[in-house]
Amino acid sequence: MITILYFLACAITFSAIAWSGLVLLQPKEEPLGDRLDELQKAAGAATVQRGPKRRLGGGFWESILYFVSALGGEDFLRDIEKSLREAGIRRREATAMYVLFNLLVMLALIAGALYLQRDGTLTDKLLALIAPVLLGYLLPRQVLYRLVARYKAKLQEALPDTIDLLGIVLGTGLALDQAMIRVSEEMQYIYPELANEFYTVVMQVKAGQERSRAFNALVRRTGIDDIKSLAAMIIQSERFGTSLSKAMKVYADELRMRRRLRAESAIAKAGIKMLFPIIIFIFPVLFAITLGPAMISVLRGLSGGIGQPR
Repeated sequence: MITILYFLACAITFSAIAWSGLVLLQPKEEPLGDRLDELQKAAGAATVQRGPKRRLGGGFWESILYFVSALGGEDFLRDIEKSLREAGIRRREATAMYVLFNLLVMLALIAGALYLQRDGTLTDKLLALIAPVLLGYLLPRQVLYRLVARYKAKLQEALPDTIDLLGIVLGTGLALDQAMIRVSEEMQYIYPELANEFYTVVMQVKAGQERSRAFNALVRRTGIDDIKSLAAMIIQSERFGTSLSKAMKVYADELRMRRRLRAESAIAKAGIKMLFPIIIFIFPVLFAITLGPAMISVLRGLSGGIGQPR
């Protein structure tokens, strides 16, 4: 029984690894991210090279980040920090918690594999470590990617109604900062994710940061093209003194049209996505139920009494 469970776990593991590899290797077009990377590289080339920000002795979580960075994982940490920001997780110790969780998952899978191979040879034990190590690295990363996708989907869903309400509030004569605070308060219980993002922008502006830089930071945190267009529209309207309320109304209608097109595209893809589960899981069971009794009757009716009880 343990052998069957072990091979079943191996099959599930390799299937998950193959699927994760296909997802990770699939090319993704991110013009916004590419442009931001170019701007950051250009800004970095014009400034003095900064020293490492990780330091030992800043607490337990900071010490974890220091050791990971010292082992050559600084790029890994930056990637995780970027993904956590895009997922709406902005606590200082979130990156260290993710690293610790990733390590614990990997150790648990390795311990389970070694327990199943406790009676095997050294070669079998070494081969059994490949799948837990790969799965322990890919599984938390896939969970994080799902959190990022879910957070972005919530922001996309909230944009049309929030922008429409922002245009209405601006039409009453309030300034942009007061309008964003009012909209954040109204949308806090309906769309808390976007309300918190707007409130963060207002707090940054009140702290003395330029509005353009605050909105650019919002674009970097979310990584959504629609928010990038919104930020560009607000910055240009403030620069040239044009009316924001009318522009907001037109932009809200455009966002609703994009949301409808995304829904229609998802519906069109649903049939293709359902094809493989139907072929793999439903058709075999259906054939077994419908053809099984008929096959038994045919075998019993053949000469020689195949399948006939004695």
